[in-house]
Amino acid sequence: MSDGAKNNTATSLLTSSEPSPFYVVNPLAKAPIILVCDHASCRFPKALGDMGLDPFARRCHLAIDIGAGKLTERLANSLGVTAVIAKYSRLVIDCNRQLMDPGAFLEYGDGIIVPGNRNLSQADKDARANAIYWPYHNAIDDQLNRLRAIGPKPAFISIHSFTPVLNGIAREVEMGVLWDKDVRVSDIFLEGFLAAGYVTGDNEPYSGKAPQDFTIDHHAEEIDLPHVGIEVRQDLIDDIAGVNAVASVMHEIIKSIPERIGLLQDKISA
Repeated sequence: MSDGAKNNTATSLLTSSEPSPFYVVNPLAKAPIILVCDHASCRFPKALGDMGLDPFARRCHLAIDIGAGKLTERLANSLGVTAVIAKYSRLVIDCNRQLMDPGAFLEYGDGIIVPGNRNLSQADKDARANAIYWPYHNAIDDQLNRLRAIGPKPAFISIHSFTPVLNGIAREVEMGVLWDKDVRVSDIFLEGFLAAGYVTGDNEPYSGKAPQDFTIDHHAEEIDLPHVGIEVRQDLIDDIAGVNAVASVMHEIIKSIPERIGLLQDKISA
């Protein structure tokens, strides 16, 4: 782990007037569930300007998982569970990638060039990691350590959204359930989404077995937390009505998890 991983203080990349790299919903909740959202925002640090991108590109699916942040916050509040939510764009630094992965500082995707990520020096990358990436991941560690100290291992649920059309190809899947070796939580979501009538992907449209899923690998798999990655198609949650509709389904699924996998110390909200 780098020195930056031990430093919770944002560097000069972020000014004192800018938001924290993350926020925590229900930081004192006791229920054995934690939600995380890596790509909740399209905010850029002032020091990086617009990164050479037009307004559309700064708000498209490459910059933000549309609707995922609002969905995560809505669920945390309705269930009374803890959530850690990132507050800067994945185009600044992708908190769900290992730092050596080229995708951590995306230069090109889905027909869009990202000029602000071309020819970055190691110092540029380190500044972004120390200001945004490690503070976010340290906040997740802090909440996991707190929950593990007061009860059973919490279930770890990472929430993302995906574009309905990628590289010109439409995607029929509405809900994706991503897993690798642990099916304790993924089976519950697969059952719940199918029962609710969603076109549900089992490791689709992405696979939990892929190496790019840093957040789950780093925080959950390494210490054997029950975990799952959830992908929601963005057209289902691109307005408040859609967020509420999906949240009502996910609320019932998540509410059932502690009993179904043996995490009964604290019940979560009805």
